Amino acid sequence: MCYWILGLLVSPCRKENPNVVNAFQQYKDKNFTIVGISLDKDKAKWQKAIADDHLTWAHVSDLKYWDSEIPALYGVRGIPANVLLDPNGVIIAKNITGRLTEYLEGSD
Repeated sequence: MCYWILGLLVSPCRKENPNVVNAFQQYKDKNFTIVGISLDKDKAKWQKAIADDHLTWAHVSDLKYWDSEIPALYGVRGIPANVLLDPNGVIIAKNITGRLTEYLEGSD
């Protein structure tokens, strides 16, 4: 499982989305899923970005932006960020943005 922590209204996050979509499409049938955790404020814009970028996995946001508990919980200091967990919930990688598919290929 990958926690994909992002702000969908932030340009670097939107630029990374095609890579994440590719990884999801390639590995979704191999015990891999993504949970998008968004650090956004505007619900309508957040939901539009999910649709526009074809992000078909589960998404959550408390719409508290950086006041959300998530950044502190996972030590996130910038976005986009990700946390990769094994099937037991153990963190096996963090901040492999731009290399998610490459990392998953190495773990096949």
